[in-house]
Amino acid sequence: MKKLRSAVSLPAMLLLAVSAAVQAQDGAYQAPQTPDGDPDLNGIWQAMNSAHWDLEAHHARRTPVPEYGAFGAIPAGLSVVEGGEIPYQDWALEQRNANRQDWLNLDPAAKCFIPGIPRANYMPLPFQIVQTPKAVFFAYEWGGNSRAVRLDRPGTRAVLPSWMGYSLGRWEGDTLVVEVTDQVPDTWFDASGNFHSEELKVVERYTRTGPDSMHYEATITDPNVFTEPWTISMPLYRRLEENARLLEFKCIPLGGEDAAYGHLRRGATPE
Repeated sequence: MKKLRSAVSLPAMLLLAVSAAVQAQDGAYQAPQTPDGDPDLNGIWQAMNSAHWDLEAHHARRTPVPEYGAFGAIPAGLSVVEGGEIPYQDWALEQRNANRQDWLNLDPAAKCFIPGIPRANYMPLPFQIVQTPKAVFFAYEWGGNSRAVRLDRPGTRAVLPSWMGYSLGRWEGDTLVVEVTDQVPDTWFDASGNFHSEELKVVERYTRTGPDSMHYEATITDPNVFTEPWTISMPLYRRLEENARLLEFKCIPLGGEDAAYGHLRRGATPE
């Protein structure tokens, strides 16, 4: 009887394994729910790619500051843009190329301005999601930035544009859909000069794909700069180390640390 049960259980286990693999391929993962019945996105997440440097495919580049050596080098990366390339209007492509030539002096993030959306989600530091029934709060380690996605204010608009814009969210099945409007035109999408105008609209989608992974997608629309809407997508991964948390990272412009915080150093002479 023991042999018979073993013979029967082996095909059953194989069937379960195949079924699990098919579900993973079909994206049929069922996300856990919060006490309020929404898909649970709570946690600390991070993109593990080089999109912060360049959304499109790119080779490794040396740092513009030779004194930094390899520590300031730009790593190679694959494109996260669907179709491979951003559909710029002709004049805008020329502007992007000019931005790229002097990115260290022009990139708003290099000046420690708020990265904006979607770039804040793939900066090279983690961010935390905290949910309530009426809002989803995003806290970013980079610069201590944050934003609130309101779930209870459909159809409203911001009074004034801001660096993070105005975020309204809704649930479509297990996916959090966020429409971001009213961002200032000063942010870039990456460190390679990819830019937008004040007409930017971003539609984000967050979907759990496993216990410790999430699919992130953002569709960008800006008729002043691009010939058509375009989309980026990438996985986000949960930080799993013991006591994972956001730590302090105050962004300081190149050469500005002494001016900003020199008086706080141990042994500093009061003015």
